[in-house]
Amino acid sequence: MIQTRLKSLLESNTMEGAAALTFEEQDQVVRCVACGHRCLIRPGKAGICRVRFNEAGHLRVPAGYVAGLQIDPIEKKPFFHAYPGNNALSFGMLGCDLHCSYCQNWVTSQALRDDEAVVMPRFVSAEKLVSIALEHGTPVMVSTYNEPLITADWAMEVFQCAHKHGIVCGFVSNGNATPEVLEYLRPCVALYKVDLKSFRDKAYRSLGCTLQNVLDSIHRLKKSGFWVELVTLIIPGFNDSAEELREMAEFIADVDCNIPWHITAFHPDYKMTDPPRTSVDSLLHAYDLGREAGLHFVYPGNLPGLVGNRENTYCPTCKTTLIERQGFFVQSNHLSAGHCPKCDTEIPGVWQANAPASSIGDGLPRSVHW
Repeated sequence: MIQTRLKSLLESNTMEGAAALTFEEQDQVVRCVACGHRCLIRPGKAGICRVRFNEAGHLRVPAGYVAGLQIDPIEKKPFFHAYPGNNALSFGMLGCDLHCSYCQNWVTSQALRDDEAVVMPRFVSAEKLVSIALEHGTPVMVSTYNEPLITADWAMEVFQCAHKHGIVCGFVSNGNATPEVLEYLRPCVALYKVDLKSFRDKAYRSLGCTLQNVLDSIHRLKKSGFWVELVTLIIPGFNDSAEELREMAEFIADVDCNIPWHITAFHPDYKMTDPPRTSVDSLLHAYDLGREAGLHFVYPGNLPGLVGNRENTYCPTCKTTLIERQGFFVQSNHLSAGHCPKCDTEIPGVWQANAPASSIGDGLPRSVHW
């Protein structure tokens, strides 16, 4: 009953799909290219995500609501090389094109797919979301919590409004993208985090897409000028073999050795409750493999205080400590206009002028009341 009500509610709060993400076929059939599935959708049917559907030959897509809204440290996204120590206004909608059994945002991502995943939407305009960001002084807005590719049309409506106020915009995504959607996003989206979940196609197919499409998207993102950071959740028995992690690190280094690689610790969640939590030793081994592959910036995550000084950012040339962190908390930032203050090496990232120590955030999320 609740799922039926939610489906009806979402279907009555939609917009026409962006022309750049829709191709009309014969007999009122449409092809959606918002994600790598490139669904061919017949009238009255929905795509794999279940939130983009064909109404009499027109693609209808989610609009005008949020299922999650919070002010988070940008390090939580995680972006470590973009506006360090600042907060980001994070918003998300409902649905996903994948079905990861360990999803930590499953109550939003698996809506309309799992009877237990029910979050009622809160209706809001793009202008209102931007006004909240301005009110709280957040220089960044990020589409996250669900898979933002399948709600890209409305995210762009929000971001176009945000852009007028100088707010930097980002996506936190699984990376199962298409060339069309990345071209569509590029005018407003500067930051793009991709979950590189495995380096085995069989594992990716068990989650709902293909490895090659994610790898191709990472290449395209870099070539298109997005600031890219990658995250791999290290799951015991799923993707933690030395061989797989080494191959993954070598791939990233081949794309660009300056891409930050976040290797984060798994904890049992949703339907994946059998594997144990990722050990500190396993996380540090992945860190070593990343460094051996030539990556300049490898960051162990989800085990704050247990990985030594490896959460910090160092100059790849002279090894000077540039940004000190513990978890999502930035303790100090010594960057000088994006350069190492000692040897003047330019540090890749999206930086702002150094903020005084008093303006560095406390690393805590804040609920938004509106």
